[in-house]
Amino acid sequence: MTEVTPTLPADHRELISDLSGIVNDYPYVDPEPTLAVLADEAADAVGRTGGAAGLRERTGYTILLHTTCWYVASRVFSKSLFTSYTQALDGLRATLDPASCTCTAGAHPTDVDAEYGVEAGVSMLTEAGRALFAEDYGLEGEELAAFDCEAFLAGLADEAAACMRQAYQEKFGGVDVSALDAQFVREDGAIDIIALQEAIRRSWEDNTGPVALWCARRRLSGQVRDEERLGLFLCMWMGIAQTYEGLPPSYARDLTAALKTVDLDVSCDHPRHPWPLAEATVQSRYQAVVHLYAPEDHRDTPVPEELSARELWECPFHWAELARSALDIITGWRHMRGGEDEDWDGCGWHRLG
Repeated sequence: MTEVTPTLPADHRELISDLSGIVNDYPYVDPEPTLAVLADEAADAVGRTGGAAGLRERTGYTILLHTTCWYVASRVFSKSLFTSYTQALDGLRATLDPASCTCTAGAHPTDVDAEYGVEAGVSMLTEAGRALFAEDYGLEGEELAAFDCEAFLAGLADEAAACMRQAYQEKFGGVDVSALDAQFVREDGAIDIIALQEAIRRSWEDNTGPVALWCARRRLSGQVRDEERLGLFLCMWMGIAQTYEGLPPSYARDLTAALKTVDLDVSCDHPRHPWPLAEATVQSRYQAVVHLYAPEDHRDTPVPEELSARELWECPFHWAELARSALDIITGWRHMRGGEDEDWDGCGWHRLG
């Protein structure tokens, strides 16, 4: 009798393809609804752990939530998806007893991440998928059984749940940037605009968001001298414009509030203003600001001398142009990163709606 080769159901092959694109950070399906369905199906599986099929699902969904949680944590700004993931992980974790582990040392699978984690997770959902996965990777006996170990799965669930809780706080809670006072406030209480510019220029440190938020809160606090207002505002604007992947609501709320302190209903007779003449590069903008605040030390500037008058820099319409453009960028974050309207309350996202 001919032996039948195990095959994955068509919907599981499609799921592997969809989730692989997401974990590789090149999704070709909309990640948010795809991951929301995954979290809902994992939560539903919690109530079916009494039988063999339910235990297979517990293994598969625990691996899949763990493998995809980093994407939710770093790429999605949706409170409901964070909540769904956390609840599903907590539900699965409650069915697991790490003390039941009888595996030999080193038997637990390692690196169940990226495409391998997706393939493993989906394959573990069904008997046929497990057989095919074992055949493809040459797994036998204890090696395959280790995927079902409750200690192994509990470790994955704990790690993923901790990741989700930390990311939720960072995206929707309060962000403490007070430690930056030591970098940007001199002993006499003055703001060091040059130090702010140096920090923004080091974009590889992923510090543009915290610097922009620090500037926004400093402006909102009123702890700004008249001669610092322009530099602080330009640094905040640059932090917003140079955060290309977008900032979450925990940042956008205060940034929006600071931008809305600018009067947008103004006009002027100036044909041109200085800032638009600075090329849209980090270096060019850096040169414009440091020259403005320390011309003897930083002589290079992209702004022509005839347009460098302080009156043009301080023109209310110039400020309004910058504030509007920054608000539009924040609107783009909302559309780029998703989430519900209430997740972005107070962030000004509706301006382009």
